[in-house]
Amino acid sequence: MIIKILGTGCTKCQALEKETINALAELNVAADVQKVTKMNEIMQYDVMLTPALVINDKVKSAGKVLKPEEIKELIKQEL
Repeated sequence: MIIKILGTGCTKCQALEKETINALAELNVAADVQKVTKMNEIMQYDVMLTPALVINDKVKSAGKVLKPEEIKELIKQEL
């Protein structure tokens, strides 16, 4: 599983990354978590607002920090 956090490194982007890593740990799921900070790469996902969560190249959320339970549900859907 590949999870990408799209964002410029702002506080919200960092929070989404932290919550995603915590959700993976709670679910005991291994994943490659990548930060995408370059705008030209972010724009390839047609995301207008950050932070965004991308799981296996599918945009799951954009423009907000998801709650841990929401992140866990999205991860489970991709298993």
